[in-house]
Amino acid sequence: MRRRELLCFVIAAGSFALVGRSQAAGESMVVYKDPNCGCCHAWAEAMAKAGFSVKAEDVADINVVKDPFAVPAEMRACHTAVVAGYYLEGHVPLEAVTRLLAEKPDLAGLSVPGMPVGSLGMGDDPGASYDVIAVGKDGTSKLYQAVRPKG
Repeated sequence: MRRRELLCFVIAAGSFALVGRSQAAGESMVVYKDPNCGCCHAWAEAMAKAGFSVKAEDVADINVVKDPFAVPAEMRACHTAVVAGYYLEGHVPLEAVTRLLAEKPDLAGLSVPGMPVGSLGMGDDPGASYDVIAVGKDGTSKLYQAVRPKG
């Protein structure tokens, strides 16, 4: 029986990876970033490798992008991406983005405030520990995904 459970787990894990890639395939994303920020470029590149059609736009004042989306001050980070009507603030991991697109919750967007070491684009360390926050259209926030060390 354990062998069957293991096989089912492996198949389910593989399916999750394929679903994540299929959610990204053909989906357009615009990443607004500082022209001198390497971590923003690395995050956008990771999204492109995942199958998103990424257009990076350098902006001198990133708040010009954040203000119309009403990104709360405490949720702001170094770059803002827009995909499927949602904003992605900062180094949101691919798993959270694909989940967002699959579930299509009634949210304004997701945020990884600040620039956590080990997050996607910031070293992508399997030992990283940070939170992905869901931001409601009314500005309220709640935990969306806890990223914790693997292993």
